[in-house]
Amino acid sequence: MTNGSLRERLSTLSRAELLGLTLLVCGTLAGAAVWYLRSLPRPVQVRAASGRVAEASASPSPAVILVDVAGWVRRPGVYEFHEGDRVIDAIQAAGGARSGAALDSLNLAAPLSDGSQVLVPRSAAGGASPGSPPATGVASGKVNINTASATELEALPGIGEVLAQRIVDYRTQNGPFTSVDQLLDVSGIGDSILAEIRDSVTV
Repeated sequence: MTNGSLRERLSTLSRAELLGLTLLVCGTLAGAAVWYLRSLPRPVQVRAASGRVAEASASPSPAVILVDVAGWVRRPGVYEFHEGDRVIDAIQAAGGARSGAALDSLNLAAPLSDGSQVLVPRSAAGGASPGSPPATGVASGKVNINTASATELEALPGIGEVLAQRIVDYRTQNGPFTSVDQLLDVSGIGDSILAEIRDSVTV
């Protein structure tokens, strides 16, 4: 149908017929618009545990984890971290390693996990004063329980491989022994074993 014939056709319609035709066209366009809007994609929604509906986030915040930072650090304790944090982050949060810490025995890039412990050991010669001779496990014929290796401690009467390692672990976690009697704080060492080794050890 040409434009001329369309105009002629419309000119023959009454005002009421023109109004009805206009309403019909408008209704058709409105229906098409509603159908288009309903066909658009909607954002994904996730229902939270509280029952509220929240839109899914593309980048959720990392979960909070708790890690025990112990050993040869300035401020040992339990600290909060986030998933993805590393061992080096835990040491820095605890004030950094103390002088003489054996950081080379740790994987500083290892990721932290909830409920784990980062134990920073102390090197065998840690804390030696400048100019002093290298620390050894034997002093004046006695075994120094603060510097002796596990192998040297095994040579003591009544101290086997297990107890020797416990002595090393204890001083790593709690610092050097202040007296020979403090060996009683090590699990497995009682009065009888201490009496056997008392004359053979020193601090």
